[in-house]
Amino acid sequence: MEVKLARALATGEPQAFERFVEHFRSKIFHYSWLICGQRDDAEEVAQETLLKVFESFEQLREPEHVRAWVFRIARNACLMQRRKSVFAPQHEQSVEDLPPGSEIEDAAVRPPDGQLEGGELRALLDRVIAELPPAYRPVVLLRDLEELSTEETAEILDLSTDVVKTRLHRARVAMRQKLDCYWNNRCIDVEPIASPAPMSEGAWDDLRQAWLLRLQFSAD
Repeated sequence: MEVKLARALATGEPQAFERFVEHFRSKIFHYSWLICGQRDDAEEVAQETLLKVFESFEQLREPEHVRAWVFRIARNACLMQRRKSVFAPQHEQSVEDLPPGSEIEDAAVRPPDGQLEGGELRALLDRVIAELPPAYRPVVLLRDLEELSTEETAEILDLSTDVVKTRLHRARVAMRQKLDCYWNNRCIDVEPIASPAPMSEGAWDDLRQAWLLRLQFSAD
């Protein structure tokens, strides 16, 4: 679906623009919300990311990798937003705050069969991921939720593949411990999944104008 959207967008199909925005805006918002921690920051990151996507769409050489390309832009926008946000924490956990946990099998976290519905599971995972040290959150989001490869995740985050594997393993261990506590004792308060607010007409117009300008530039 995403590859078809990217190709349709590149050829100027009008319907592709809105479908692309609707599809990727929620993904970018979810990523940014868990990384930045605030709805306002996440919505700003989503808008800035999509603007950058449309302004530089000709740089997408391989539509097959559109998801990784978009998240690379989102990651940079999120870093910039965190630097200027009034909500940025004064102190954050370091990557050494989680134990290696090498004795636990390294696999994506999954609930016991039949215990959780899809929405409840996603809300629970969001809560658990939000409690990880910041360096671990994007690795889990990109590898386990967005299902990008280790290599794509490493490129997006400017890390080596070995660092991605190590952080992912430690994050999964920490998540499994918290999820076991929830499944056995319901010791975590699960909140509804955050969703972006509807886009204003002005925001839509800004994105559409960026896309149309890029099409005009490409045609010339």
